[in-house]
Amino acid sequence: MKRFLILLLLCATLIGIGATRHPKRKAVVKSDPRIDSITFARAEWQNDTLDGFILHRHQFKFQPLFASPQNICYIELPPNSPRKIFFAADTILTTVSQQAQHHDALAAVNGSYFDMDLGNPVCYLRIKGTALGENTPSATDSIHRKYYQYATIVLQKGRPVLIVPDSNRLWEDSLKHANIMTAGPMLLYKGTTVPQRKDRTFVTNRHNRTALGIKADGTVLLITVDGRFKGESAGMTLNELATTLRWLGCVNAINLDGGGSTTLYVKGWEENGVVNYPSDDGKFTHQGERPVSNTVIIK
Repeated sequence: MKRFLILLLLCATLIGIGATRHPKRKAVVKSDPRIDSITFARAEWQNDTLDGFILHRHQFKFQPLFASPQNICYIELPPNSPRKIFFAADTILTTVSQQAQHHDALAAVNGSYFDMDLGNPVCYLRIKGTALGENTPSATDSIHRKYYQYATIVLQKGRPVLIVPDSNRLWEDSLKHANIMTAGPMLLYKGTTVPQRKDRTFVTNRHNRTALGIKADGTVLLITVDGRFKGESAGMTLNELATTLRWLGCVNAINLDGGGSTTLYVKGWEENGVVNYPSDDGKFTHQGERPVSNTVIIK
């Protein structure tokens, strides 16, 4: 009996050592493009027809997208809608909902990039013929534009047209359009996905995103993807965002400012009109708006 107990203790010790050396590992779930496309195609969106546009919403929580939860909201502005796209800006940083209400907008998303300390745009911005911001130079190159300044929106009769700008950061000065907004990078152009840089975490990491897309028939999409909320919405890389816009039927698409700025507003909606979940307060509510410099609005 004594010898049996000794053998039993020895076996238990060996088993314990083996468990310590080879701990159970969690399987790494990788995104499968085929599964993602099927998941997206089968999503049951909440659709609300509003005043000249349609609001679509869906949270990919129990059926993840890109192997992660995603909360997506987008406005669809049909080509025959009487509503038009405008750019708006206030003299001081204000939230998207405040700017939308100030400019009597029916809907809005945040616009292009800005200096959070100074409040000025850091990409070219012209509204009603007045230049409000320029493409800020880098510390080492004052001639060429930065990589997030390589996409430009011009408005023609209230409809956005996307243009790939010249590399010279002052190129917009030569344009005659009254309303111009530069941002970037370009995500889709003439039906082709635009290759993105791989050396920027801004591109390769998942963040909240805002984008403007255009379908072949002229339909305009204003889309937000929430991020930085574990278990609710992870956000997307720029490649994932481009894929999403392509699935939605866009042939041209531009990335706008994102992160804590990402906000989608609809007039008369609950929660002061904020439809998505801005992340600036770290809570998955509609209260976390960040004051921004400029917006893209529908009137």
